[in-house]
Amino acid sequence: METENDTLIPEFLIVGLSDNPELQPILFGLFLSIYLVTVLGNLLIILAVSSNSHLHTPMYFFLSNLSFIDICLISTTIPKMLVNVYSQRKDISYKECLTQVYFLATLVGMDNFLLTLMAYDRFVAICHPLHYTVIMSPWVCTLLVLIFWIIMFWVSLTHILLLNELKFSRGTEIPHFFCELAQVIKVANSDTHINNVFMYVLTSILAVIPMIGIIMSYSQIISSLLRMSSTVSKYKAFSTCGSHLCVVSLFYGSGLAVYFSSSVSHSQRRMNASLMYTVISPMLNPFIYCLRNKDVKDALGELVNRVVSCPSVLRTLRQIL
Repeated sequence: METENDTLIPEFLIVGLSDNPELQPILFGLFLSIYLVTVLGNLLIILAVSSNSHLHTPMYFFLSNLSFIDICLISTTIPKMLVNVYSQRKDISYKECLTQVYFLATLVGMDNFLLTLMAYDRFVAICHPLHYTVIMSPWVCTLLVLIFWIIMFWVSLTHILLLNELKFSRGTEIPHFFCELAQVIKVANSDTHINNVFMYVLTSILAVIPMIGIIMSYSQIISSLLRMSSTVSKYKAFSTCGSHLCVVSLFYGSGLAVYFSSSVSHSQRRMNASLMYTVISPMLNPFIYCLRNKDVKDALGELVNRVVSCPSVLRTLRQIL
């Protein structure tokens, strides 16, 4: 088949989760519900943290940033998928595809870094409590997040520049429900050696180093907890880490399965793993933190009571009803 430069290609074709026409309404309703729940849940976390002065700490600063990134992450993939399911089409323009690749790479990388910063925050709080306010000062936390944003912007931009050098066939099918970097590279008709090397090297660095940081942080935390004599202190310290450990397990367990199972025979497994870290994980994160973190539950309760007791809200509800 004749290949053309990517700038001349009008669109890619996204295979999607299913070709069964009977499943399309179910998929549309299911993923629309997931999207709305995810956006609402993470938005409530952000509002609860910002409105409660007791939560203006580094741990909840990172949590609110994680919630913001999760909203952006699911908004990068689900709306386009819903449009295609509703219209029963599979097309996505070349620019839209590269935009998805760029923002997905940036946001997944930021998720990765934030989970590492949250582990380091718990390490400092439990192992070096007397130096916590100095080490994790607001400006240090803000600077770290900003540095990681800059790193991921440039890494993602490099991916896009390398993709722009590849050639594709017209009507190229991508065996996924969004434009995942590895799948876009796989369907190219030109030499992708540089793209693959850059992707796997950067993925290894940006995944392995943070993972090592998380493991080292929690090894020190566990060591400190074992030295504590008070059972109450142990429980209180570990309870602040439980939510984070659940989110880390969910994110890394699914995310690593995507990039280290490159066989074509594993395409369905890759799609399922991608579904976990781009859709299910952002949806579950607010529930995990709400159910396991008393401070977040109390802040959400205060926020809901404040909203419900607001006269303007009551008037609006009466008008609706």
